[in-house]
Amino acid sequence: ERERSQCGVLAQSYSLFKYTFSVVRRCVKVLSGQEYAAKIINTKKLSTRDHQKLDREARICRLLKHSNIVRLHDSISEEGHHYLIFDLVTGGELFEDIVAREYYSEADASHCIQQILEAVLHCHQMGVVHRDLKPENLLLASKSKGAAVKLADFGLAIEVEGDQQAWFGFAGTPGYLSPEVLRKDPYGKAVDLWACGVILYILLVGYPPFWDEDQHRLYQQIKAGAYDFPSPEWDTVTPEAKDLINKMLTINPSKRITAAEALKHPWISHRSTVASCMHRQETVECLKKFNARRKLKVSLYKVVRSSSGKSTNTTIEDEDTRVRKQEIIKVTEQLIEAISNGDFENYTKMCDPSVTAFEPEALGNLVEGLDFHRFYFENCKMLCALTLFPRIACLHLAILTLLLTIVSLTLFLRFMKLKWLALSKQIQ
Repeated sequence: ERERSQCGVLAQSYSLFKYTFSVVRRCVKVLSGQEYAAKIINTKKLSTRDHQKLDREARICRLLKHSNIVRLHDSISEEGHHYLIFDLVTGGELFEDIVAREYYSEADASHCIQQILEAVLHCHQMGVVHRDLKPENLLLASKSKGAAVKLADFGLAIEVEGDQQAWFGFAGTPGYLSPEVLRKDPYGKAVDLWACGVILYILLVGYPPFWDEDQHRLYQQIKAGAYDFPSPEWDTVTPEAKDLINKMLTINPSKRITAAEALKHPWISHRSTVASCMHRQETVECLKKFNARRKLKVSLYKVVRSSSGKSTNTTIEDEDTRVRKQEIIKVTEQLIEAISNGDFENYTKMCDPSVTAFEPEALGNLVEGLDFHRFYFENCKMLCALTLFPRIACLHLAILTLLLTIVSLTLFLRFMKLKWLALSKQIQ
């Protein structure tokens, strides 16, 4: 009942399930019994620009009606909240489904990218550029075998007229950004085809064409179109598949293949005779690692974003880079303040005391269960107190120094032991 009262107008037509995921709730239409997904946005603290972006997303989603796109069925607004009622897709992410399959081939990859391209073509025909094509936004309609791929999340999508090219702002996800966006040149529909090329590359070998821990170097790779087809994993991929990737990852957007042209490419249109049907076990294994890295990045980013009460989306927009720097500075200042003041409670809100770089298997409780995070804070307070009693400070300080020396020596010896074991294994 409390949930119903919070959702007001929505509850008149839809019955909300009690379990939630982020700001999306599973719901059922009262009259028909049909299940949907309700995206609930708290509009109380939204800026004018955020309101404009929300209106744009709803407007764009209303335009798109395709079997490979998560469809918007209703848009309800009331004071303080806005509700977007979408198709309920229960199959999870496409990339997660692939690694769970017993059999996965180049022909399967062809079928996947075909469905993605069908969705992109519909968007482009309706004058919409998605701008954020990536694995997280590729879902499956259900858990059933052969379920349709659904393109989701049009939060960064924009409307364009025909083949219009303009500077619409810096937006997207780092590994999937096109060269023209990174150069801050005018861009248009072709940015989606570049992202499709990155996705197809991953679908075939399980890792991305452009990758570097350093974002600047990653962007340099992308702008130069510096990718290749290394052995041995690419030796078993057909020349037609590589040709389609090359046409998608063409630096010049005016020469890049369009969605309509890509769908006519032999590797897709004549899949049964052109694409290989050999099981790609190595691709599946690499894709498992790729998925794990993706999830870890999102989890780490959530720590920073949740500490500031912001969305945990990993995409980038022009204003996001400035806001993110401010958030990092703010969180860092709060962390320094907590450490300086010996405030263990606030420290644990920003840092997980169970995580340590010294000995992962000990889960932070090093040297016979002693928690050094808490140990520091407790003794930090003690040192502050000792300054008020200088006569006994020297004795306590000497004891504390001795303890810290023992701790440091213990940690050093454990570290050297681990290094020695690692070196021994290498020699063997």
